Amino acid sequence: MKDKLLYEGKAKQVFTVEGEENLLVLSYKNDATAFNGEKKEEFKGKGRYNNLISAKVFEYLHQNGVKSHFKEALNETEQLVEKTTIIPLEVVVRNVAAGSIVRRIGVEEKTNFTPSLVEFFYKKDELGDPLINDAHALLLTDAKEEELVQIKEMALKVNEVLQNLFKEVNLELVDFKLEFGRNASGDIVLSDEVSPDTCRLWDIETGEKMDKDVFREDLGDLMTVYENILTRLEALK
Repeated sequence: MKDKLLYEGKAKQVFTVEGEENLLVLSYKNDATAFNGEKKEEFKGKGRYNNLISAKVFEYLHQNGVKSHFKEALNETEQLVEKTTIIPLEVVVRNVAAGSIVRRIGVEEKTNFTPSLVEFFYKKDELGDPLINDAHALLLTDAKEEELVQIKEMALKVNEVLQNLFKEVNLELVDFKLEFGRNASGDIVLSDEVSPDTCRLWDIETGEKMDKDVFREDLGDLMTVYENILTRLEALK
């Protein structure tokens, strides 16, 4: 099924599918990166955890009416997805103040945001993925104004669904990053991945960080944390 390497990013390789123009295979790598790639390390088994966790999340989103590029997990490290043209925006949804927003605007960490905040960041590594507003997004991408509205609505729908999912496994969804793309029909669908690499998760009872912040801040063993999350999700009926 997997054919030629199309693209390699920080966390995944993207392959074409033989005889299928509108399908791709995502192969999850064992690399962990932080601070726009300034910090990097390889963890045996990380690709497996991110693939299986992301697959579980996408399946749950599908069950709750969120359209994405995800088709199925092919094996422990690879998944089949619909080919999309990625809109170069990182869409960040924040429920609780943590990370960069604390430093950027001086709000106290753990401040609850009601309603949840939606932010756009321009996907441009050489610029450090800067925070932008809607006018910038219209200037820098081919997204139309109504599409930006749709993307925000979809991001908030994903937030609502994922808050319910993670609450079931005793995790608080603090914030997360999404990417969206257009499929062959021109429809905007959720793309990329949804994993502890792209979500900030805190244990509801202990407040323990259960995501890539463990790597960013040298808080413990990243693989133990990711295994814990997968085990919790697999226990759901």
